[in-house]
Amino acid sequence: MGKRVINFFTEEIKYVLKDKRKIKAWIAKAILAEGYEVDELSFIFCSDEYLLRINQQYLDHDTYTDVITFDNSEVLKMITGDVFISIDRIRDNAMLYKHSPKEELCRVMIHGTLHLLGYKDKSKADKTQMTQKENHYLAALHI
Repeated sequence: MGKRVINFFTEEIKYVLKDKRKIKAWIAKAILAEGYEVDELSFIFCSDEYLLRINQQYLDHDTYTDVITFDNSEVLKMITGDVFISIDRIRDNAMLYKHSPKEELCRVMIHGTLHLLGYKDKSKADKTQMTQKENHYLAALHI
C-alpha cells in the first residue's frame, strides 16, 4: 500500500523537534482515530518570511500565518500532504495565548493534520469543532 511515513523538515531556519517518535505516533493515532491512514505526511518548519512567500505565491494572501496545509491526497481515506509551520508565529502565539511553545506547536501540527482529514475553520461552527478536535487530541499527547 502506501509509504505510511511522517517526516519533519526545516526551511530557512535551524529548529530541532524534540520527542519526534512520540509526536509521529500521536499524529498517526489521531489520523487512524478519524478513519484515515497515512501515506506521506510532511511537516516543514520554517520562518515567517518563508511562509509569507508561500501564502502569497500559492494562496494569493499577503499576510503572515502560523500554518498552511497542502492536501496532495489522491486515494480516499489516505493522507498525503505537506504542513508548513512558521516557528516565528509559534513562538509569538505561545506568548500571546500563554501556552508553552511546544504546546502551541503541537496544536498547530494537529490543526494542519485536521485540515487534511476534512475539517474546516472558516465559519464559527467549523472553528468551534476544529478547536474541540484539537483539544481532544492534545489531551492524549503526553510529552
